[in-house]
Amino acid sequence: MDYIALLLLITFVSASIHVLASGLGGRKKKSGNTPSFPPGPKAFPIVGNISLELRNKPHQTLAKLSKQHGPLMTLKLGSTTTIVISSPDTAKEALQKHDQAFSSRTIPDAARAFDHHKFSMAWLPASSTGSRANCPYWSKLQQCSNTSQEFQALIMGTMEEDGRPNIADYFPALRLFDPQGTRRRMTAYTAKLFEILDGIINERLQLRATSKASKAGSDVLDSLLSLVEDDNSKLSYNDMKHLLLDLYSAGSDTKSSAVEWAMAELLHNPPKMAKVREELEEVIGKDGFVQESDISKLPYLLATVKETFRLHPPAPLLLPHKAEADVEICGFTVPKNAQILVNVWGMGRDPSIWPNPDQFSPERFLDNDIDYKGTNFELIPFGAGRRICPGLPLANRMVPLMLASLLHHFNWKLENEMKPEDMDMRETTFGITLHIAQPLRAIPIKSV
Repeated sequence: MDYIALLLLITFVSASIHVLASGLGGRKKKSGNTPSFPPGPKAFPIVGNISLELRNKPHQTLAKLSKQHGPLMTLKLGSTTTIVISSPDTAKEALQKHDQAFSSRTIPDAARAFDHHKFSMAWLPASSTGSRANCPYWSKLQQCSNTSQEFQALIMGTMEEDGRPNIADYFPALRLFDPQGTRRRMTAYTAKLFEILDGIINERLQLRATSKASKAGSDVLDSLLSLVEDDNSKLSYNDMKHLLLDLYSAGSDTKSSAVEWAMAELLHNPPKMAKVREELEEVIGKDGFVQESDISKLPYLLATVKETFRLHPPAPLLLPHKAEADVEICGFTVPKNAQILVNVWGMGRDPSIWPNPDQFSPERFLDNDIDYKGTNFELIPFGAGRRICPGLPLANRMVPLMLASLLHHFNWKLENEMKPEDMDMRETTFGITLHIAQPLRAIPIKSV
């Protein structure tokens, strides 16, 4: 029996057992006054809506479906009920009014490798108690970096597995079998990453043991090691490694993707590029160096960053939320344990919210106070509420600074004399992150 046939058989048997068990357990009948689930596309028996094209660009497919079924939509992905939110008003009700009820996470099976979901700030339930939820290092996150190509390849591998459609997520009974090998690959990636981190940590421990320098902390690793070594701290070496894994995986790819998209849009729109460079020269001077304190004086650059996040949010569906209880929204019931997806990509392209939504126009942000920090729900690339991305402050500082530095110190041209109108601006998803389909290749020319 080949792999596909075996997979289908296991899926059918497991799903049938699940359906029978649910039926024997009794199903509560809804009273006439109880709101129904939100509308959605017709679901097939057992597999539900898995046949929908959700593999490569799920945010685009879901945006099209929401036009048919509304801003609050139900999908049945195997045995998993998924609710998709596609409007600012609905997102505000879910992530602000019902923030606590939706503050948990549905956990992809890939994230269970090395029990990462039990330590990761991305996947921990908001209701967690104990050392991992209350450790003082959650408000002290700093940037980490590593130039090793192997390390970067491993990080990209883990992100790809996190975002890869996995049938074990649709039918949890299949997790034991790991039919697609997702958790096995994730375990191998994570083991190698931890091996590298162990080497870095051990080297630093030896240096701290022999050095007379202060252990108060000159970088994030020193700060974390000082916390671990504190007798009153509940932070362990294992906690620290999982935190570093979070920082590398979530903190590097998203920022680099945002800067790449901004550069691509500006090269694709030379008049916009000229406006940014003119503003930089006027504020900083032709021979000046970009400082973080300069960024607030660059409204067009900041508008460019906002427009980039609108068109190309780093995580187009955010990370999935999970309903802790039945919640009524917009006259419909979101059932307990449902997975909640917020299509921020679809909201950013909605013509009822944004005039000419597919057009790159930073000017739309010059005459309003809309920001991406979680209070304006038409623009929430980092989410909102208590599960807003903890990396937002870092991205808010680093993305404009990196973009300004690249634009102020260099002129740029496309390779092979390519014309801006010939650029390929199509999207692809890599794991949970939105990338440009053809990586940007541009040549820096030192400004004269």
